Amino acid sequence: MRRTARLLTGTALVLAAAAPAQAAGTASLDVYPSSVAPGSQVTVNTAACGDKGSATGDAGAVGGGTFTLAPSTHEGEAIGQFQVPESAQPGTYEIVAKCAEGNRQVTGDLVVALSAAHEQVQPRGSLKTGVGGALGTDPAQTAAGVAALAVAAAGGTWLLHRRARGDGI
Repeated sequence: MRRTARLLTGTALVLAAAAPAQAAGTASLDVYPSSVAPGSQVTVNTAACGDKGSATGDAGAVGGGTFTLAPSTHEGEAIGQFQVPESAQPGTYEIVAKCAEGNRQVTGDLVVALSAAHEQVQPRGSLKTGVGGALGTDPAQTAAGVAALAVAAAGGTWLLHRRARGDGI
């Protein structure tokens, strides 16, 4: 019985000691908006640095460089901003902030997606495969080809009609 009591007490103490560490580890870097187009302004905030804490942010993965997160009045969070460069490629990037006190580091994800202004251009036109096309690019040649097909179809129909009536060729 004593052994069970000690085991339970020891387990409770370990869990109680681990709870603050786990709670402290749940802080993250919030990125707003989480999905942007190249050239957009991004705001990040975190409560990991405490009520009066500040941090240094790193958006180098997306090409945004370093930025400062300063304490704010919003629930004890540190807030900062950076600009996503116009040259940023689509993808998911990790943004990092390191607290000034305690060297605590938090991360958040930023998704860069193409907007309508940065939309990729779809290819147009023909492809030179060595196999000729049915219609050329010249409208006069196209009209002449359609007219020749119409005459051939009308002539063939007229000949089949004569043959069916028994008139012969």
